[in-house]
Amino acid sequence: MSSIPSTKQARRFSQSVLQWFDQHGRKHLPWQQNPTPYRVWVSEIMLQQTQVTTVIPYYERFMKSFPDIRALAAATQDEVLNHWSGLGYYARGRNLHKAAITVIQECDGEMPSTLDGLVALPGIGRSTAGAILSLAFGQSEPILDGNVKRVLCRHHTVDGWYGQSAVEKYLWQLTSAVTPKDRTGAYNQAMMDLGATLCTRSSPECSCCPVSDSCQALASGNPTQWPHKKPRKAKPSRETWMVIVQDKKGRVLMQRRPPSGIWGGLWSFIQFDELASATGYIEAQVPSKVTHWESFQHTFTHFQLTVHPIHVALKTAARPSMIKERDGRWFAGTDDIGGIPAPVDRLLTQLRKAAVASN
Repeated sequence: MSSIPSTKQARRFSQSVLQWFDQHGRKHLPWQQNPTPYRVWVSEIMLQQTQVTTVIPYYERFMKSFPDIRALAAATQDEVLNHWSGLGYYARGRNLHKAAITVIQECDGEMPSTLDGLVALPGIGRSTAGAILSLAFGQSEPILDGNVKRVLCRHHTVDGWYGQSAVEKYLWQLTSAVTPKDRTGAYNQAMMDLGATLCTRSSPECSCCPVSDSCQALASGNPTQWPHKKPRKAKPSRETWMVIVQDKKGRVLMQRRPPSGIWGGLWSFIQFDELASATGYIEAQVPSKVTHWESFQHTFTHFQLTVHPIHVALKTAARPSMIKERDGRWFAGTDDIGGIPAPVDRLLTQLRKAAVASN
């Protein structure tokens, strides 16, 4: 690892970043208007592993329904996850809801204003806490999100994948050293903007960068060599058989996923890990027309999921056991189901198109 910048070097770096931000930084994002701790917190959670352009419409809809932390805590998990549908990484939504309830019950409805108090809440790590404290409370706390990691790794040619504990520890020392005591919120926003707009992953605009004159990666002639990539591993694959049970009224049978694991707390079709189990379930039910739809893949961060849809059109009324065994519930086409995973939404759209085509 290279040495930590001197006080003079750190001041020059932060001043250059702030001067650039004053002229070119983003200042009109929805969460930058009236940046209360609650509004900043929700935005930071949504922005984890998700681009600003994707987040904006979700954020605006979320704030319209849950304008403050009391409204969020009073909502059901279904209502929260319904607003999260399509945004992905659903644990973020569940933790946001849990944390809101905790703040109401244990903090008298006020967001903690200390690092320890914030990281004690579900879903809030050190960097997210630093963003809340600097952007909403005006405190001097560093951050280290993905954009900041990329800028610092390039500027200081930090070797190694930044997910490794030793590299991350060094980056925290680095970001702490260069984060100014004054205008910390503006500086942190500037670093996020710099990584998102100029120091991008594959096509950095080094000619426009405010710290290009001291960037070691640029001096090397190959700035995209940093940050080093995560060591490649073969992405494991999984399979699931989704049984789309539809009754004579056109209603579909759904079940809520377990609270933890993939799609925790969301509504999905009846799922099985093996074709034999899915077939056994179908054959044990009332007479029906069974159609195997085309399989497709859905990519998660850590594995690839192949979805095998099986459409089951019941010819007579469903047996009560069909619903009870799977903790199921019928939904009509006009019902608001709530939070659903993207593959389920895709299959529901396919169902609607098939219904329109048959009429």
